[in-house]
Formats: sequence, C-alpha cells, structure tokens
Amino acid sequence: MASRAEEPRLSDRQLSEVVGLIDEIDSVELKLTVPDEDRRSTVVALGIDPLDAYLRQVFFFDTPDLALDRAGIVTRARRSQGRPDDTVVKLRPVDPASVDGDIRGDPGFGIELDAMPGGFVCSGSLKGEARAGQVKAAVAGEEPVRKLFSKRQKSFWDRHAPSDLDIDDLRILGPVTVMKLKYEPEGYGRKLVAELWLYPDGSRILELSTKCRPHEAFDVAARTRAYLSERGIDLSGEQQTKTRTALEYFSDAL
Repeated sequence: MASRAEEPRLSDRQLSEVVGLIDEIDSVELKLTVPDEDRRSTVVALGIDPLDAYLRQVFFFDTPDLALDRAGIVTRARRSQGRPDDTVVKLRPVDPASVDGDIRGDPGFGIELDAMPGGFVCSGSLKGEARAGQVKAAVAGEEPVRKLFSKRQKSFWDRHAPSDLDIDDLRILGPVTVMKLKYEPEGYGRKLVAELWLYPDGSRILELSTKCRPHEAFDVAARTRAYLSERGIDLSGEQQTKTRTALEYFSDAL
C-alpha cells in the first residue's frame, strides 16, 4: 500500500492569525473532507449509521457567472426533513473588525471561523427561518426569491452585493441533496457531524465536522486529530469545500 501524504498543517503565520481572531469570533467549526476512496472505510471506522441521518435540499442563489461569489457573498436556502426551512446571507471571508455594529449586535448574526487541514476562513452569517413550504414555493417560481429573506437579511444583502444586482434576478443553483447525521462516536466525547453531499453528476463529498467555542479550538483540534488518526482516517487528503463545488457545478450547467 502506498504511504499517505503528510497531513497539511497551518503555518506559523496562519496560527498567529487564528490566535488574533479568537476574541473577535463567536464559534469555530473544525472540518475535514474525506477522499471518496476512503468514504466507506470511514463510515465503518466511525460507526456512522446512514439510517440515523436526515435529508436536506440545499439551494444557492447567484448569477450564472457567480458575481455574488466573487463579491464574497453566499445566499442560501435549505429544506430539511422534519425541521424548519432556513436561509442565510453570508459574507466570506470577513474581517470581524469591519462588521457594522448594528449587524454585529443582531441575534441572528454570527462570526464563525471554519478551519480545515492547512487552511481557515472567517465568515459572517445572518440567518433566518422561512415558513413551512416557502423554499419549495420559491424555487418552483411560485413566489419571489426575496420573500425567503427577512428585512434585515435583505438590507444586509443590499449593503454588500454589487449595486447592479437585484435579489430577484438571481438564478437558482441547486438543489444539492444532503444526508446529515449529528451523533457522539464512541470514545470521542463530543458531538461529530457527518454530511454527505450528493451532486447531480453522481459526485460526492463526505465532510466530518465539530463545533466548539473559540478558546477551546486548539484543544479540540488536537483531540479530534488524535481520535481520527487512531481510527485510520486519512487527514492528508485534498480538501474540498461543499459550497464551492456546488456553485461551480451549477454555474457550469447554466
């Protein structure tokens, strides 16, 4: 068997940047995408039972040439089995110091640092909840896309989106079908989330993640790395981002 590549780590400069952000962020999410050839062995090693997962449909809204993405904006809506529909307007990357005070104090707004082997990104998200069936109606063209989002979200979007774009002019990019499972694996001692994103062309991304408070991040990262390594999980694989893969797939289709 060929030896696996060395696990990518944050550089000293990146570590210094993360330390500088700790007091400015609300949460940290540690993420790892699993190479597809290791997906089945990972499921077995971590005791993941697909029948415990629930289904989601994820929709993004952007122009065919991804003008919002280039501006650092993600506009998303989700339908979830047995759970409320939800929406988000997200800035990524974001400098926490640049966020306006009125938005920073909004209870629906949060700044999260997503960390993965070899890299990290800071994002600011203004979340909302849609009424039952509203996402389905909007993607079917039965009501305007802007109705999915709250006044605060639309104001936030208008403040950061390119001036020549209107939210109702965006194209629907999706759906991606997602199987999500949140559970506590034996011997781990905290919640782990497994998400399998299924793209229309048959490609898949399995992501493992766990969330923690900012000041716990380095300890949780070390514990998680040790736990996964002990179970033979490859930490050296090329990392893929679920959103980036979805946007590029549907942009190409358009």
